[in-house]
Amino acid sequence: MALMDDVAAVLDGVGPRLRALRTARNLTLTDLAGSTGISLSTLSRLESGQRKPTLELLLPLAQAFQVALDELVDAPPTGDPRVRMPSFVRGGATFVPLTRRPGGVQAFKQILPAGYPHREVEPQTHEGYEWMYVLSGKVRLLLGDQETVLVPGEVVEFDTHLPHAVTNPFAQPAEILNLFGPQGERAHVRTRSGS
Repeated sequence: MALMDDVAAVLDGVGPRLRALRTARNLTLTDLAGSTGISLSTLSRLESGQRKPTLELLLPLAQAFQVALDELVDAPPTGDPRVRMPSFVRGGATFVPLTRRPGGVQAFKQILPAGYPHREVEPQTHEGYEWMYVLSGKVRLLLGDQETVLVPGEVVEFDTHLPHAVTNPFAQPAEILNLFGPQGERAHVRTRSGS
């Protein structure tokens, strides 16, 4: 009987997690219905707990939120601490998520192919703060009126309200680590003082 109680508790928690993911991403139920093909009423009933989640419903939701299925159902930990989240391609760049939880600072490894992007790019602005570390290759950062070429081992951080674009006009792919913080949340670097 305890196992059935555990399963019921896990299923009861799905609705609140779905609502939290949706609101953290500033999506409406209509937005989510459009991207998943799940009806508005079904999504509403899932979030309120009036509809039991099924694999048929959870798979497109996990894909839309770009989270692992076990994160939607808050599966018990397996003891494996490795982050195993699927990579995705956006605008020709590959993103490898390095954090599992939505909200707060998000970490990604980003792979920019040679000549990325293959079109003229306009600097963009959005909410948040970004920290970027170049692992390999070179990247060009356009930040406001400045243009900077970054090489392996260099770090930049900036407020994403400034118009910015990251490109790789060079002949080799580039790999970078990105930390994105919401609404001005900055990464805090702690150093040890010499004693």
